[in-house]
Amino acid sequence: MTEEMRLQKYLSRAGVASRREAERLILQGRVRMNGERVVELGTRVDPATDRVEVDGKAVGLQATRWILLHKPRGVLTTRRDPEGRPTVYSLLPENARDLPYLGRLDRNTEGLLVFTNSGDALHALTHPSSRVPRRYLARVVGVPDAGAIQALEAGVELEDGIARFEDVAVVRKLSEESALLKLTLREGRKREVRRAMEAVGHPVRGLRRTAFGPLRLGDLPSGSWRDLTPQEISALRQAGGMSARPANKPANKPANRKGS
Repeated sequence: MTEEMRLQKYLSRAGVASRREAERLILQGRVRMNGERVVELGTRVDPATDRVEVDGKAVGLQATRWILLHKPRGVLTTRRDPEGRPTVYSLLPENARDLPYLGRLDRNTEGLLVFTNSGDALHALTHPSSRVPRRYLARVVGVPDAGAIQALEAGVELEDGIARFEDVAVVRKLSEESALLKLTLREGRKREVRRAMEAVGHPVRGLRRTAFGPLRLGDLPSGSWRDLTPQEISALRQAGGMSARPANKPANKPANRKGS
């Protein structure tokens, strides 16, 4: 039996918003319970009997779900594209296509992308203060020397602030004009890796996110997805500064699946 809970917690559990964002929705008068507008943050909800609406749309609790997708290059991180180009949601199972994504990847970047309906986790893990490490492999023009690596670790000035990297190293030289570089970033501004590499004279020709906090892409094939394990969920919550509370058991699905 589901216990009563505060309204903002209910909205977060329903995947509507983080608790802080849910508080704003309540104070803005956009939430109704049993037909009545609610503006008191301490209001309690009984999920078994109360009907909750946000902007006129009924919302209910869902089992918390976490999915890891290996996003292919050329696929957009968006729900819909007016030009009809493929999006990451076309790769997910139909019953997971309402899950928000955590930290977008641009069209030409591939690799690890996480989806979850845990509103609190979405907020905590994407907030700049969380500083969750994102690890990348980049195929770049030229072979970065010690000076370029030092510049990346010291911080590269971009138009929207300093981009500072960790654990920068040349994995291997691919040719006289190309190399494979690994690097870690603790924020996720738009095209930050690409802009920083351009600034130090080594434009990116291929980019893959291989890890997000404790999560690893591993050998998951491009275009495939899998549910996170309870251990991965707990570790990810801790990385975002949240308690590692017991997670819902993932659906009983094969480890690797192609989007349908």
